[in-house]
This record gives sequence, C-alpha cells and structure tokens, in this order.
Amino acid sequence: MVEQSLGSIGQVKEVFTLVDFYQYIKGVEYLICVAFFIGFPIFYRYLHHKGQETKAQQSHH
Repeated sequence: MVEQSLGSIGQVKEVFTLVDFYQYIKGVEYLICVAFFIGFPIFYRYLHHKGQETKAQQSHH
C-alpha cells in the first residue's frame, strides 16, 4: 500500500468509487501533514532567530 501511494505521487488519478477517492485524498492529506510538520519548525526557528538578531542590534546602539 505504501509503495502504491508513493508511486502515485504527482499523478492525476482517475477514481471510480467513493472508497478510492477517500484513499487518494487521505494519501494527499498525509503528505500535506508531513510537509507541515517539517516546514513549520524550520519556519519558526527562522522567525525566532531573526527576532534575536534584531534585538541584539538594537541593544548595541
């Protein structure tokens, strides 16, 4: 099942039944969740680090 879902990434899939549609959407949703869980901490650290640099520069002036 995992091999099928990884093999179909990026393909437009023709669905015939509600179950096929649900499984396809569920796979896409998992990919979105994984991207968010990886991307959000990186984005948060970027914002937090930039805020510390600004505070450090203001304290020197």
